[in-house]
Amino acid sequence: MIFDTLIVGGGVAGMQCALVLGSALKKEYAKGKKVSIIMHQKSSHLQEALFNNVLGLPQGTLGKDILNEGREQLETLYPEVTQICGEKVMAVLDDEKGYKVITNKNEYFTKVVVIALNYAKPFEIAGLEQYIERHSRANAMKDRIQLRNFNHLIKEGLFVCGTLAGWRSQFAIAAGSGASVATDILTEWNENIPTKVHDKIKK
Repeated sequence: MIFDTLIVGGGVAGMQCALVLGSALKKEYAKGKKVSIIMHQKSSHLQEALFNNVLGLPQGTLGKDILNEGREQLETLYPEVTQICGEKVMAVLDDEKGYKVITNKNEYFTKVVVIALNYAKPFEIAGLEQYIERHSRANAMKDRIQLRNFNHLIKEGLFVCGTLAGWRSQFAIAAGSGASVATDILTEWNENIPTKVHDKIKK
């Protein structure tokens, strides 16, 4: 199987990107599209996070609970999105099909890759080394990194979102970054007509 989009990273940005893409898969322009997310969560900064200042999240919400509940939300609402668990990405390589993503267990082919990992060192994914640069918005003392991009796009078919795209480490910013990438992908699927997905209360 060749995926249309494969997301690397199961934190805030990655899961938000997957949720927006999943919500569109029944649209005419997205029918038959194959979306997957590699749920790499062990190094997510959510593991130790506590939230009191995020709109819509109850005071005292724990990041580790969001990781678990996010997986369940994605599975319940959009089971068409394939969740790949227990694998670590080792390489993202150009391929005639688009990209070959190599994990410690498997190889996957996809037309579009979204890198949604955090901005901490070391960053050891082969094929992406040339895009690594100093993070433009983080405290220099923390020695964070980002992948060189323009509005989340590294190059054709290769996106980055969240802190690794150069954004600050705030839950709402990371979620918005993932959603932004998803709508860019949906726009491409929809013949480059600007596209978003909203649910509305039926009257």
